[in-house]
Order: sequence, then structure tokens, then C-alpha cells
Amino acid sequence: MKQTKGQRKNTFDDDNMNKKRKLFDKITTITLFEDLANEILYEIFEYLDIYHVYQGFINLNKRFQNLLFHSTFPIKINISTMSKSKFHYYHRNIILPNQHRINSLRLSNPFTMDIIFSLPRIISKFICLEILILDNIKAQYLNKIFNHLILLPKLHSLVLSLIEYVQCPNEQRLLPITFDKYQYSPIEHFIINSRIRFDSLHILLICLPQLRRLSINCLVKCAYTNVESNTNFLEHLKYVSLKLDYVDFNQLEKVIKNFFRYVEILCLTTTYDESYLDAKQWEQLILLSMPNLRIFDINHDSSARKNPLIYHNSINQFTSSFWIEKQWFFTHQHDYEGRLDCGIFHSTNPYRRKDYIFYWEMVNQHCPHVQEMNLNSVKHVHICCKRIANNSLKYFPNATQLTIKYYFNVSADTLNRIIPLKQITILIIDLYTFSFEQLINLLYFLPNIHTLKCNFINYNENNLLNDIFQYVSKTNKIKNLYIKSLCTLDLIKLIINLFPKLEYLKTGIYRKEFKEIIRYILSKNNNNNTRHLYLLCITEIPKICLTEMDVLIEVEHLLDQYFIKYINRDLYLWW
Repeated sequence: MKQTKGQRKNTFDDDNMNKKRKLFDKITTITLFEDLANEILYEIFEYLDIYHVYQGFINLNKRFQNLLFHSTFPIKINISTMSKSKFHYYHRNIILPNQHRINSLRLSNPFTMDIIFSLPRIISKFICLEILILDNIKAQYLNKIFNHLILLPKLHSLVLSLIEYVQCPNEQRLLPITFDKYQYSPIEHFIINSRIRFDSLHILLICLPQLRRLSINCLVKCAYTNVESNTNFLEHLKYVSLKLDYVDFNQLEKVIKNFFRYVEILCLTTTYDESYLDAKQWEQLILLSMPNLRIFDINHDSSARKNPLIYHNSINQFTSSFWIEKQWFFTHQHDYEGRLDCGIFHSTNPYRRKDYIFYWEMVNQHCPHVQEMNLNSVKHVHICCKRIANNSLKYFPNATQLTIKYYFNVSADTLNRIIPLKQITILIIDLYTFSFEQLINLLYFLPNIHTLKCNFINYNENNLLNDIFQYVSKTNKIKNLYIKSLCTLDLIKLIINLFPKLEYLKTGIYRKEFKEIIRYILSKNNNNNTRHLYLLCITEIPKICLTEMDVLIEVEHLLDQYFIKYINRDLYLWW
């Protein structure tokens, strides 16, 4: 029986344990894989990348060829970093013949957008597409995407991660949807993992009347934000999660009054404006404009500018009968050492957030207002302290991502008591005093990292080529590396040797070494260490370098086939 809209699972709910158990029970009595029924094989295929399904079974026998060519089972496409030749095989043999069967499509390469969505008639053939996830896309593609969403009758979930951030009102609008054309958009779940202008929220909510779940990574305050008082209650909208960057409370209040009448879950991350700490103001707004609200989850970063006591007096207002009756409880952290007049005020019951910021715990233990909470939901831990007292350690059993900010002087043993290091897959070093030697020593205890982001690499080559360096270079699984600062040729050589499984490198480089670095990366002499590398992004570089790179590759025959693109001061090369 076809599911109703209200019965659809959360777009990003990956908890398939019950389904996996049932599948396991079906196959435990089968001795040969080929003896499995077609229905069971289709269930197994759901857990595999379709590319691997085709490569593994297409030439096995005619039965499997028929299963793949003539079946109707839905296909999930997740195109991450892969070589240009591999993608063309994928596109020609899997995507094009099966457009009508694809129900989930994720593109993570800025070049693949041009290929798959090159013509409107191609988009219209994805008649079963339900989930569309687009990473690293240009804002200008939003015109093309929104202009053809109406051609996808089953599309209910859209996730966008933009490369650019459009700041000026005179520039192309970030969400260029015309009201009359998209009154009946089927989109129910919409996520934007990018910084966008706050006034785009008003446009978005008008254009997506079927919206059920909305999540925006960061809404940025505009100089001339004007939210119209145009009541348009979205009766299907139940879940809203917003991160607000310097957006005043009164601006958000207008949006809530206009659109959030039926919202049941509201998650907010805010900063700056002390009005967000006015409990009575929130009580009135919730009672009058969000009467169905079941979960109120807030995280507010602010300070009391005049008197330290004001901060605690403000947050203590959230202990009235209104909040207690709804079982909404709160606590706070102090984010500067030696100061109690500023901090992070946030919900504790239930604590559902995936991010947690670990601040100055030496100070927090002297504040009598701090409370404990259940941290099982946390996936991403931000450590923002230079020391951690043993009696203030918190443990995050399900965390898979770690960010280190400001200062860091914590041993691996202490770190492992906070977060299971072997579980971490993404590491972000968000400071400029972290040496390459520290990084290598840390990676020694993080064997399953696949993505590494760091601001700056300060190194002394003489101190690096040791046993730990050699061990990390042979065991690390890092595929994606992002370096915010400029790299020299010597540092690039070090990186190539340290991360031989690298598939995507994004970094700045010194202009005077541009050609030498490109020549080294693409040299066939380095094939042993760069054989997996297929995507390169040089950040913050003049556009003339596009021509220089193109000429260099052609003249010196560095690559046979490649694409090159200049996006928002970044130069992309894919081969």
C-alpha cells in the first residue's frame, strides 16, 4: 500500500536495523548466493552503491543481467568524488538507461551538475525521483533547479549546499522562485547547508506551501531586511531548524507569527541579540503563535554588556511554571575564561542537538547554575578549551566528528575519554597555531578519518620524517583534504606523501609556484601517491590561472581528458 505523506520516513533517517534483521533472517538458511530469491537480492542491492552492483553482477549470468536491466526496483545514486572516466561509465551505463527508476540522487561534484542537468528534457525523465541532494553547487544553478522542480511529481526532499553566498540585494537572488508558478511545489523536506540572506526565508516559505520539515544551516542578517506582514500559515509545517547569524529577535518574531502556526518542533541557534533571553517574550509568542509546539530547543550565544548578574537573572526566568509544565529545561556554559557575564544558553531536556561545544570547563565548575544532560544525540563535538579538568569530563558515545578551536593542549588519552577516537571520521582543525607535527601525532590515534579540514599547516620537514609519519602515511584513510591557507611546493609534496589515498584536495597555493605545483600533482612520476586523486580545487586565485593551467596541461601532456572550471575565485580541475 502506498504510504501517505505523513507516514514517510525522515529523509535522513539511516536507522534500518529492523529491516536489516529481517533481511538477515531470510538469508541465514541459504548456502549459495545465487539461490536467493529475486526479492531478497533487490533488498541487498538497496544497501550497495548501484555502481558496485553493476560492476559486481552485470557479467555474472543472464539472470543477473535481467535483474538489473529489466527490473523496476528503485535506484539510489550517490556520486561522490570519482574520476572523470569512471563517472562517464557510470553516467552512460547506469544513470541514463535508468533515469525512470532513480528515486534518490546525490551529486557532490560541481562538474556533474553540468552533465546530468544539461538540458530540461533530461530532468523531466527522473519521474520517480523523491530525494535530490546537491553539494558544492553554484547559486546560479538554483534558477535551473527550481524552474524544473514542477516536472518531478514525486520529489519531496531537496538538500542544497551552495559554493557561493550571495550578499548584495543587487546580485542574483539566492532563491529565485516566482510565486505563481510554484504554488503547488511537491517539496516537503527542504534543507540548505549554506549561508543565505534572511530575507530569502520569507520568499521560501511562500513558495513551498507543502513544506513539512525545514532546516537552514545559517540565515544571515541583511542590512535592509524587511519581512512583510503577510499571514500565510503553513498547515503541514511541523519541524523547523534554523541557525541565525546576528538576526534580531523581532525579525524572527515576524516570521513565526506569519508562518509557524502549526509548528510542533522548533530548533534555534542564535547569537548576539539579548532579546532571545527574554523568557516572558517567548512565553507570549509561543502561546499566541505556536500553540502546538511540543519541543522548544534553543542555543543562544550572548553576553550581559553592563552587569554579570543580568545574564544569570535572564536565564533564570526560564524556570517559571510555563516552562516546567511543558518539561522544557535549560542550562548554560561560559565561553570565556574568567568571565561569568557571557555564555551559551541551551536546552537540556530533551537534548536533541547533533553539535556540542566544549568550552572553558575550569570556569564552568565554579558556576552553580550549570546542569548535566544526556549527550547521546551528539554527533559533532567542538573542543574550544586549552585545558580540561578531569572532574568536568563529558562523554559523547555516538560522536563521529571532531572540531578543535582556539587552543588545544589535551592529551590523546584525555581526548579518548571525551570522544571515541576510533569512531571519528571527520576532523576539523580550526586554529592557526596547530603544527603539522601535532596533526600527525593526533592522526595516529584517529585511524578512520576520511575528511580532514585545517586552517594552516606550520611544519618543519626535518622533524616530520619519523616513524610516526611513516606509520600514519601507510594507515590513514583520508580521502578529502581542505587547507584554508596557502601551501608551498614543499608542503604539497609532503601532503601527497602523507595522504596516498587522497581523492579530493582543496587548498590555496602561492601564485609564484602555481605551475610547479600543478606540474608536480599531475606528474606521472607521482602516480603511486596520486593514483586516487581526481579532483583539485585551488582557492582564492586569479581567473587568469584557468588559462595558464589549461595551456600547461595541453603543452606538457599532463592529462588526456579533463574538465576545468572557475567558480567564485576558486579554480576546479577534474580528470
